[in-house]
Amino acid sequence: MARKTGKPQRPKAQLPRGFDDSFGEDVLVRQRMLSRIAEVYHLHGFDPLETPAIETVEALGKFLPDVDRPMGGVFGFQDEDESWLALRYDMTAPLARVAAQYRNDLPSPYRRYAMGPIWRNEKPGPGRFRQFWQCDADTVGTSTVAADAEICAMLADALQAAGIAREDFVIRINNRKVLNGILEEAGIASEEEEAQRGIALRAIDKLDRLGEDGVRALLGEGRRDESGDFTKGANLSAEQADLIMNFVAAERADGAATCARLRELVGASGQGREGVDELETIAELLEGQGYRAPLARIDPSIVRGLAYYTGPVYEAELAFEIVDEKGERRQFGSVAGGGRYDDLVMRFTGQRTPATGVSIGVDRLLAALRARGGQEAKAARGPVVVLAPERDRMGDYQAIVAELRGAGIRSEVFMGGGTNMGKQLKYADKRRAPLAVIVGSQEREAGTVQIKDLVLGAKLAGEIDSNEEWKAQPAQREVPRGRVLATVRAMLDRPDA
Repeated sequence: MARKTGKPQRPKAQLPRGFDDSFGEDVLVRQRMLSRIAEVYHLHGFDPLETPAIETVEALGKFLPDVDRPMGGVFGFQDEDESWLALRYDMTAPLARVAAQYRNDLPSPYRRYAMGPIWRNEKPGPGRFRQFWQCDADTVGTSTVAADAEICAMLADALQAAGIAREDFVIRINNRKVLNGILEEAGIASEEEEAQRGIALRAIDKLDRLGEDGVRALLGEGRRDESGDFTKGANLSAEQADLIMNFVAAERADGAATCARLRELVGASGQGREGVDELETIAELLEGQGYRAPLARIDPSIVRGLAYYTGPVYEAELAFEIVDEKGERRQFGSVAGGGRYDDLVMRFTGQRTPATGVSIGVDRLLAALRARGGQEAKAARGPVVVLAPERDRMGDYQAIVAELRGAGIRSEVFMGGGTNMGKQLKYADKRRAPLAVIVGSQEREAGTVQIKDLVLGAKLAGEIDSNEEWKAQPAQREVPRGRVLATVRAMLDRPDA
């Protein structure tokens, strides 16, 4: 039997499941992207809003990611007064609380954008995290579908600002009222068929992943996946399933033709006809602003999974292919989605408050930019590093970085231990420093400074055989101390620096 030593157990340095760390370069890339998106939102007249990471469970309500688990999907805990609190799982529920709480002070309509992390208490998996970033924009207090069209146009502008070319994405638009009209025609519109409606909605939302056969199976008795797991279906008849599948496949060559086909399918349903009218209006407004097909198109297969949508819904899907972790080529898929939710604020006020908005999946958009190989995929350039070969001359080194920083050049002095130049240059490499500034005793006595171009030096290193060649090559320059700033600026301005 092992004897107890009495030594305290050290905690393991490991992340909790489903979470990730973000280091300098990734954080900076995300900040730059969000800044460009915020500029678009600001240009459209939207104001920023920051809400706490924690809301009351009551404020979050029943609209949780998994509708079958009323307390599922969130990280909750009980406060000292025994009330239940939870980390926000999206940016919409906090907005509904704000719109209700400050309804007498906010302008109507209220136009806001919000950016930040959200948390989902769900089973983690490859590429599926429990904390991720969202970037939302919403208009609360107007029922006109012109607000929905504006959100779609602004989303297109935001994606372009983030670095996605106009030809590389499409905004697909549908309307829940049209789908409700189809369900009404199929005979599953009453409260008694609510469970069937929910299953049907979730089935249609999986069309891209499961295909027509998979959706039809879920509309019927159910579907068994490759692992053997069985998902219960909506138990619709073949005729009911045919009507819904005809709706999903109703897209035609242009918006007008698609709406005409949808008008045939909704038949006598007043709600369905109203939804088609709204789609026609949105298409006309977008086309009038230059956002026409294929950039924006009516697509009946888009339904959005959340139950609170009441009208137009939309998704932004990237049109280019990537190579996945299995080495297979596939479409990247959706990076943003949203729609109209006219009943969400009413939970607090008892009065219907129309609202519409969109959410961009920040992490997915960043992954798309990297997969596409855009400028955000490049490694971020680190600071200019001033080496410190003489520890008692730290004031001289600090004077150099002060001069560089005064000119807006990111720079730092090596603060590690020791005076070993090899160690300091290795540090500069790890920092992705473009340049290293060296002032040793010889340079100090001569009134000069050595500036090593680390980027160019790495390129030329394989081509140089002797020490004499290395000293003569252009990746290292000796300049008068008074020329440090001008030389550093010129070397950084080189296109491949």
